[in-house]
Amino acid sequence: MAIERTFSMIKPDATKRNLTGAITAKLEEAGLRVVAAKRVWMSKQQAEKFYEVHKARPFYEELTTFMSSGPTVVQVLEGENAIAKNREVMGATNPADAAPGTIRKEFATSIGENSVHGSDAAETAAEEIAFWFGGNEIVG
Repeated sequence: MAIERTFSMIKPDATKRNLTGAITAKLEEAGLRVVAAKRVWMSKQQAEKFYEVHKARPFYEELTTFMSSGPTVVQVLEGENAIAKNREVMGATNPADAAPGTIRKEFATSIGENSVHGSDAAETAAEEIAFWFGGNEIVG
C-alpha cells in the first residue's frame, strides 16, 4: 500500500456548527494524519477559482456563494491510500445515500451543505493542496 497525501476541506456548514474537531477525529480514527491545516474564509473569487472545474454546471453559483459564506478548514491528510480512505470516511455526496458512520451521514444537512470536500484523484489532490498550501506549511 502506498503512502499518499490528499486534500480535505471542512465546509462552512460544519464549521458554523463547531464540528471541526469531530470531523478531524473521524479522519484520524481512520488512520489519516493531518500534516497541514488552517482555517480560512475564502473570498468569492477564491471559491470560483477553486471550483472552476464545475463552472458550466448549474450548481456552480450556489456552490461558490456557499463556500464563501463562512470559514472553512483546509487540510492535507497523509496515510496509506489516503485519497480512497478519505472518500470512504466522507461518504456519498448525498447524505441520504451515505453509509452509517460516515461524516456526511452523521453531519451533513443536504447535498449542497454536505460538511466536507475531498480530492478524487492524485492529480486533483496535488492541485488542491498547491492551491491552499506552500511547501513549508506541510509538515510530515
